[in-house]
Amino acid sequence: MSAPGNPAAGGGTDARTRRMIVLIAAIAVAPIVLAYVAYYDWPRMARTNYGELLPAQTLPHIIGATPAGAPFDSAGLHGKWVVLFAAPGECDPTCRQALYASRQARTIQNAERERVQRVWLLTDAAMPAPSLLAEHPDLAVARVSPTALAALPRGLDVMYLVDPLGNLVLAWPANPDIKAMSKDLARLLRASQIG
Repeated sequence: MSAPGNPAAGGGTDARTRRMIVLIAAIAVAPIVLAYVAYYDWPRMARTNYGELLPAQTLPHIIGATPAGAPFDSAGLHGKWVVLFAAPGECDPTCRQALYASRQARTIQNAERERVQRVWLLTDAAMPAPSLLAEHPDLAVARVSPTALAALPRGLDVMYLVDPLGNLVLAWPANPDIKAMSKDLARLLRASQIG
């Protein structure tokens, strides 16, 4: 018979019990530790928008004329969300893709699409093909001086989103992911109390 306090008496059971308690504690604490590590150490997406968020800047004042000769003034765009793109009137495949993408992104907004105005700023004297303009009946077109566009922060190879107050908000690539672009637009239209 073992004397009390003898480690040989039930020592295996105590060790097994201790291991079981440690295992249960580890199982209980593991989700908390993993959540902490995931929150603080794993890289997170720095943004949720697809387009490049632009630093605070208003759209430069741009004046010109429509192909029909009517005056164009960018101040007249205030009050709407504006998808703006500048390209020569010949409209190469990149230009056509940008026009198509902006049309689709606007159309996807359904009832909210009336809050969005698309604008093509012509940077040369070439006249856009009537067939191309017929594909985009909601498109405002104006011929402007290339120097008038020099203040745009990302140049002419992107599409810009301008808010109803005239602030440049996002820049999208000229050949964008249409679904991602439309999600950006939808998120801003949903969050905005203006325009």
